[in-house]
Amino acid sequence: MKWPLVIWLVGQGMAVAAQERPVEPVNEQQLEMQAERDEGVPEDDTQWQQLAYLQKHPLNLNAATENELKGLRLLTGLQISNFLMYRQQLGALLHIYELQAIPGWDVVTIKQLLPFVTVSDQKTITARLGERFGKGEQTALLRFAATVSQAAEHKKTTGTYLGSPAAILFRYKYNYKNLLQYGVTGDKDAGEQFFEGAQKNGFDFYSFHFFARKLGNIQSLAIGDFTVGFGQGLIQWQGLAFKKSASVLMIKRQGPALQPYNSAGDYNFHRGIGITVQRKSIQCTLFGSVRKLSANLETDSAFAEREHISSLLTMGYYRTAAELNNRYNVQCITAGGSVKLTGTRSHFGINAVQYNFSNPLQPADEPYDRFAINGSHWSNYSVDYGYTFRNMHVYGEIAVDKLYNKALVHGLLASLDPKVDLAVVYRNISSRYQSFFSNAFTENRLPVNENGLYAGLSIRPVHGWKLDVYADLFRFPWLKYQVNAPSGGQEYLVQVTYTPNKYVEMYSRFRHETKGTGINDSVSVIRPVMPVRRLNWRTQMIYRLNRTVELRSRVETVWYGSRKTQKETGFLFYTDVYVKPPLKPFFFNARFQYVETGGYNSRIYAWENTVMYNYSIPAQFDKALRYIVNISYRVMPGRGTQRVRKTNCLFSLSLAQSFYPFKPAIEATETAVEAYNRSDIKLQIIFTRR
Repeated sequence: MKWPLVIWLVGQGMAVAAQERPVEPVNEQQLEMQAERDEGVPEDDTQWQQLAYLQKHPLNLNAATENELKGLRLLTGLQISNFLMYRQQLGALLHIYELQAIPGWDVVTIKQLLPFVTVSDQKTITARLGERFGKGEQTALLRFAATVSQAAEHKKTTGTYLGSPAAILFRYKYNYKNLLQYGVTGDKDAGEQFFEGAQKNGFDFYSFHFFARKLGNIQSLAIGDFTVGFGQGLIQWQGLAFKKSASVLMIKRQGPALQPYNSAGDYNFHRGIGITVQRKSIQCTLFGSVRKLSANLETDSAFAEREHISSLLTMGYYRTAAELNNRYNVQCITAGGSVKLTGTRSHFGINAVQYNFSNPLQPADEPYDRFAINGSHWSNYSVDYGYTFRNMHVYGEIAVDKLYNKALVHGLLASLDPKVDLAVVYRNISSRYQSFFSNAFTENRLPVNENGLYAGLSIRPVHGWKLDVYADLFRFPWLKYQVNAPSGGQEYLVQVTYTPNKYVEMYSRFRHETKGTGINDSVSVIRPVMPVRRLNWRTQMIYRLNRTVELRSRVETVWYGSRKTQKETGFLFYTDVYVKPPLKPFFFNARFQYVETGGYNSRIYAWENTVMYNYSIPAQFDKALRYIVNISYRVMPGRGTQRVRKTNCLFSLSLAQSFYPFKPAIEATETAVEAYNRSDIKLQIIFTRR
């Protein structure tokens, strides 16, 4: 009987803040570090939509499948495996606090998970088709964003783009218990035309998705736009995936093979049909996609009538005649599949993806591009595995491309002690290996030209204290963009987190990175490669005054430079205040920020809240003051019929502005006008009906 254990765990209790606020991304630090490494983050809010839905419709842990747990992106592979074995051996959970008894599940993880899960003895019943289409939640979102300048000279730049300076996003979504989803998205970026010129149909980008789960042996059925994730991302991973961060154990790529797509980014997804079928322990996924991509096309000097692709465009901006000329001018046909043998403790999969382009790809005549993809056809193949033995979980993927160039990633997650967890990742990716739509755990943005070894430890010595450390050693055997020789580097991070009670949380983090970088040298013909060091020290504190008010403050310092480069330093300070009165229809937050850096190399990235499902992580540099104010108000209809009471509307307004006291009001370049004299305004309306 588990009752004595459950009673004791409930008696112990957990320090969980019961404050309700709109869902925020779970780990801002992961996104900040990814933005710093890639100089930006993808426009994908799928996870935030999913978590917001689960706040209102929590996942029942007693009926949750392995793919549903992976889809949360809050748990490590070892934690998921331990949970499934615990539930199989001891039966359904009797209380939510029983999670503390599962090996590898610490209080921090459980606190993070609680808003999105529940424990119920209700059996999972497959809904009838009529219920799926008639009893779901409908959401309509309309977002308006604009950059406003007070300078008269700014009017001179408005003719640069063909369209208005406003950005508009519309999204309609229907969701029934995550068993059936469908919706449409329309997006217009700032400067793009709208119902005029090249955009006579309105939005520049349209997206439609229809996604059904648990239809007998059919686990997933995707029609329209969807994402695909296989293995550890060496051949295909389009969903959100993080790399190195202070969450040192979140290193494994995991999630369902197929996921619906309804974000505004117009590159990282497939358009067609996909299906996952499972029969006992065998799971099979197949998909096909036909869609248009944007590319730079150039004429072959030998054959004037033949055009080849010099580069694919991923930004999705079509504001000028030149950008419109490259819009959706290449057709890409993609087909792929995966066969996976699954068990309680293990899995083994075989994966394949093939591409066919209407125009051949031809790499630039540059040494670093020597091994880039060449031709109209490409393919990738891999095998992946995972196995849990007691307190250890091993996993990995071995891949080859069309030319049999190899890539591999192997990982280990282990619970060395109830208070100590270990993570290790080894990757060896040939400089010749190439792939599309991939995203593995690497230092490079794409899995190519890299060898490396990562090791991380998470230690919880006593209640309220946590120590996270990692070390990563990496090498690039071939040249890179602006790096004219083989290079390498190392990165180390130490973070101490202190949470004495539910009102206070603070952490201090030190990060050291040294990486070979091409240096501008007026003497040398070829840019020499020198090790460049970057040091970050950050301290952040969160203080909850009561159930209504929460304060956050951060101080961060950066040191950047090498023996042959000018050294730079950077400093950032901000204070946030969050106000969410209980049982009130409004909430708001505000930030005051000061930044001062020696230049762009010492830039600092800081997460910025805006309206719901939207965020910003801009590069902060130079010397500036900045403020951000976000206000939201939820309109709930008065008492009436049950149907009316299930309808509400959320209005949100975001205003942000930067002041550069030592910059002229107007600079000579158009980008400087935008950077030094602007206000960013966003207005959003979300209408929900259940």
